[in-house]
Amino acid sequence: MNEKDKTGLPPEGTETGTAAEMEAVMRKYDRESATRIWEGKPKLIVRCVMALFSIYCIWSTLYSTADLPVRLTAFLGLITVMGYLTYPAKTHHVKPNSMPWYDVVLMVLGAGSFFYYCFNYMTIVKTVTSASKMTAFYAIIGIVGIAVLAELCRRCVGIPILCVVGVLLVYTFVNGFQAQGIANWQQVLYRIVYTLFYGTSGVLATPVQVCAKFIAVFIIFGAFLERTGISNFFIDLANSVAGSSSGGPAKVAVISSALCGMVSGSSVGNTVTTGSVTIPMMKKTGYKGEFAGAVEAAASTGGQIMPPIMGAAAFLMAEYMDVTYGEVALRAILPAVLYFTGIFISVHLEAKRLGLKGIPRDQLPKMKILIRSIYLLAPLVLLVWMVSTNIRSLQFSASVAIVVAILVSLPGTILESRDQSGAAKRAVAKTFSTIVSALEAGGRGCITVAVACSMAGMVAGCITVTGLASRLVSAVVNISNLIPIPWLSLFIALFLTMLCCIVLGMGVPTTANYCIMASTCAPILIELGISRMAAHFFVFYFGIVADITPPVALAAYAGSAIAKSDPMKTGINATKLAIAAFIVPYIFAMNPAMLFIDTNALQVVQIVVTSLGGLFGIAAALNGYLYQKINGLFRFLLVAGGLSMMIPGTLTDVAGLVVVIAIVLYQRAAAKRAKA
Repeated sequence: MNEKDKTGLPPEGTETGTAAEMEAVMRKYDRESATRIWEGKPKLIVRCVMALFSIYCIWSTLYSTADLPVRLTAFLGLITVMGYLTYPAKTHHVKPNSMPWYDVVLMVLGAGSFFYYCFNYMTIVKTVTSASKMTAFYAIIGIVGIAVLAELCRRCVGIPILCVVGVLLVYTFVNGFQAQGIANWQQVLYRIVYTLFYGTSGVLATPVQVCAKFIAVFIIFGAFLERTGISNFFIDLANSVAGSSSGGPAKVAVISSALCGMVSGSSVGNTVTTGSVTIPMMKKTGYKGEFAGAVEAAASTGGQIMPPIMGAAAFLMAEYMDVTYGEVALRAILPAVLYFTGIFISVHLEAKRLGLKGIPRDQLPKMKILIRSIYLLAPLVLLVWMVSTNIRSLQFSASVAIVVAILVSLPGTILESRDQSGAAKRAVAKTFSTIVSALEAGGRGCITVAVACSMAGMVAGCITVTGLASRLVSAVVNISNLIPIPWLSLFIALFLTMLCCIVLGMGVPTTANYCIMASTCAPILIELGISRMAAHFFVFYFGIVADITPPVALAAYAGSAIAKSDPMKTGINATKLAIAAFIVPYIFAMNPAMLFIDTNALQVVQIVVTSLGGLFGIAAALNGYLYQKINGLFRFLLVAGGLSMMIPGTLTDVAGLVVVIAIVLYQRAAAKRAKA
């Protein structure tokens, strides 16, 4: 650990983490980074497998005319092969070029189960027409495929989602025994295997279908986009815009992490990637480690709700709600703006409280120089235009954007090679290497998402078989009907749903968490009268904030590891910074105007202005500073006024506005008197 001065900060000019330390943080908090170590020819072979998989995904989504189960089983078979080549049974003491015999056996059996289904699809369709037609042979194939996929899930996703799957499987068996009797255990087993493996309500359900059709191509696009240097461009752009203002590095972290997280779709990965740059800058400016790590974690996590990319879950949302992807991105604009504005305001108030300065302008990137790199945004702009105008399919749009990403990476490659001998040959070689590297990264990134989606599909399958969803809906509706006050009963239902999303989302990828909640909790909210769009956005938001909500706040813990701060304090600070994510969903659930539903332009303007004002009041209350320290009574009134302004309605807006403005003016006058 670096030496520290009396303030607890590293000495000026020292770094808080090396590349090796960043890799160690990723391996600890991001299961996707705890991979095998391949060197030499084995590494080349594995890279080729990953790259060829990405090419196959692009070809399959654009041109394949095979039946859906054939494409999905081939997809999962390849995922199984790549998964076991990538993830070891244990993350510690991984030997280079080492793969135990039992991993080889598991890989062959698991992939073989899916490939057998793929290549014998027509025979299976004619033979296994229902659960009653199942045989022991087909049951064993299904059980092996599911078990091997579950073990891969443990390695690359984690145990929490397996616990959910396990509990639901036990419930499904018990439900089957109650219906058919324990003597008919074989028929119960066959029915479950048929549903979860051979039908389209298990591992081949909607989540995997969306993953194979849309998500995989967009993950590959994200890998290409990262290799154009767009992450560095975002960081430099944020520095140029906000770096010189009060507490500038923290504001840079908010802006750059929002932009980078939108592309990466991984809260932990983005926290480590951008945090390795922004967190040392924040600590050097004077922010405490707990606050610096929290800023990066909160902003990086929010990248998944940032339109237009929104990580992978946006495609699943579009599929579940039966709307276009463009409509999902449009509805997400205002909540995302409020989320990041809330963090930005908190950062600014903290900087004022500590009396922090920004980065000198002569040390910041020049806007004129940045404009020369504006072409790096071309793939993203093209993708947004093609998707929003709906001129071609999502897959085709992403494929075209990949080609454009390759083209925009060429100028940098040529400039790097121009002063070397054989410049043209070097430029071609480097471009080819970049393409292979992006394809490899895209294939690797698909593993975790595909496995998580398959487990989420099993959850949905168990719920379908047992009819659990309808029972949950009936139970919650009956409980809410016991409370005579309509808004209070609805609030309680929303609060219970929030707790479910956060608990189930701890350590679970956002995509899988959303799929589970979309199958269980979203129907409950819809039954209670909440619009379909608002219900799905509600569970989506609270699935995301699980990454920064203690006690299992993986993004916050990753940020604390870089900042060398207390993990729990970092998680608490991140939760406070992301307070908008805990308030906004309740508001659009009770009044979907914030999602641009059943509203007009004037109402939207009113909502934007009052919501921003309300966020300012809440952020000031949580920070405890506004021109000077705020006492307890005023902090309470600021929270009340802020919430009133965020609740849609003219009366509440006016009341909240009066309270917040009155306290701001009083604090300003009191600060002037104290200074005089």
